[in-house]
Amino acid sequence: MVSHTNKVFPNSLKNEILKALTYFPTLRNVPIEFKFKTNIKRSTMQAQPRFSKILSPRHKREYIIFIKTHFNLGTIDKPIEKLPKDVLVGWFGHELGHIMDYEQMSNFKLIRFGLSYLISNTAIVNAERQADTFAIKQGMQDYIIKTKNFILEHADISESYKNRMKKYYLSPEEIMEMVTQ
Repeated sequence: MVSHTNKVFPNSLKNEILKALTYFPTLRNVPIEFKFKTNIKRSTMQAQPRFSKILSPRHKREYIIFIKTHFNLGTIDKPIEKLPKDVLVGWFGHELGHIMDYEQMSNFKLIRFGLSYLISNTAIVNAERQADTFAIKQGMQDYIIKTKNFILEHADISESYKNRMKKYYLSPEEIMEMVTQ
């Protein structure tokens, strides 16, 4: 693990994480730990507030971005570090978009959000599209599109994961439409 000011991350993903962070200057003072995790249900990465700090004042919150150690969807099973660099930058950008969203929420709203995310498909759609939108507004549209296209166009990725991507996240076409408006 490498520590860089108030960010902690695996050295093997240092370049991609630091690249994504350059698009989020407002998160400069926000403590974020990027941490490997062997199993994340239905996801490759997951951003969340550090549980022990969830009731802290907003300016004292800390966050964790869990990163699945292996990308194993369909017939693909390889270490996450072996994915294309731009795809990883886009994925980190999406997760940092979640943190930007959380940073705007009061403690009560953050807790309510977390509970609704667990039980409501509508809440999941809203949260995932909001995270994409934050990343796009930070100028990460090219990386976000590369990540989406990698998933949607990769023959070895399961159809169920692709369908989840289509259901919950902005499509490359919707992203392009946002950018051109």
